[in-house]
Amino acid sequence: MTKTEIRRPGEPVPSFPQDRTCPYQPPKAYTEWRGDAPLTQVTLFDGRPAWLITGHAEGRALLADPRLSSDWGHPAFPVVVRRTEDRAGLAFPLIGVDDPLHARQRRMLIPSFGVKRMNAIRPRLQSLVDRLVDDMLAKGPVADLVSAFALPVPSMAICELLGVPYDDHDFFEESSRNFVGAATSAEADAAFAELYKYLHGLVVKKQAEPQDGLLDDLIARQLEEGGLDHNEVVMIAFVLLVAGHETTVNAISLGALALMQHPEQIEVLLEDPGAVSRVVDELLRFTSVSDYMVRMAKEDIEVGGTTIKAGDAVVVSITLMNRDAKAYEDPDVFDARRHARHHVGFGHGIHQCLGQNLARAELEIALSTLFTRIPGLRPAVPLDEVPIKAGHDAQGPVELPVTW
Repeated sequence: MTKTEIRRPGEPVPSFPQDRTCPYQPPKAYTEWRGDAPLTQVTLFDGRPAWLITGHAEGRALLADPRLSSDWGHPAFPVVVRRTEDRAGLAFPLIGVDDPLHARQRRMLIPSFGVKRMNAIRPRLQSLVDRLVDDMLAKGPVADLVSAFALPVPSMAICELLGVPYDDHDFFEESSRNFVGAATSAEADAAFAELYKYLHGLVVKKQAEPQDGLLDDLIARQLEEGGLDHNEVVMIAFVLLVAGHETTVNAISLGALALMQHPEQIEVLLEDPGAVSRVVDELLRFTSVSDYMVRMAKEDIEVGGTTIKAGDAVVVSITLMNRDAKAYEDPDVFDARRHARHHVGFGHGIHQCLGQNLARAELEIALSTLFTRIPGLRPAVPLDEVPIKAGHDAQGPVELPVTW
């Protein structure tokens, strides 16, 4: 059987998701899923069959296809992570809804992610990154790059953007980790309730004492005028707060690790400061922090000569799309000189990451500053001793001991 042929009755169907063994390389099982056909069959934890999309061109087309639904609230929407199996009916704004609701929510937020606000955040990001490097150097090796560097950068940035008090960052960082990394529905529900309660109180406070931030903008432009209700504002804040720092923490730490494991590529970054955006794109392609996106077919869809039936579960593999040899020459090679702008690290289609410009700014400033100021930075433990997150989470190291 070729790598992506449809499996015959009685043949075993592999489970999904799979855990990585190397922090920035696809799981070993993915090797057999790479082939000429753009999809294969997998089984989710609850036994439900799903189509895994592996082709770059086909995945981009499907992510932009309105016949695929992102409606997490639909009772038949596929569940990939056990901790979310009891959350049917709860549709998270932006990421878990379809148009026209998604388009309405996104339009409300686009002004807050404009160039003016991003440019205003950059100097403060640079100041924070410099301070974090100062602290690392003052304390001396060994340091945990995740807690000492990768985590504070997006936490400060999302606080700055939303108007969330940074003094509360320890609380929401822990709550976010507990929600995203929960092993059971009960643990996820507890973390969700804790963070929801905090954000509910913050919105009430901001209504009484407006300040400058995305939440304040939403309250002034939408909540007070009836465009959003209180729960929608709180839920939008929840999604942005969790998504706004959880994935970027992993992207910074995983990007730094990939660079340290390929020191010849660091030279590209140091020799040409103008190349940083290209290096970041290649890192996003190569590491694929967000391993997959989940959808459900609303109608029959033909893909690569196979029919995805209405109601079928569809899992779009970001990792395999970014490693598709039809889209990239030598896709398993990390090449900092590669132009990989059409990667799907930020997704694609109507649900493409709204905060990607902020994430790019964080990655560019964090990685260029880190390796410029600590050119001898290297892992303090062998690669196979770096603890990494499970396959159902955003991919990245749990901690990353470094020295210099």
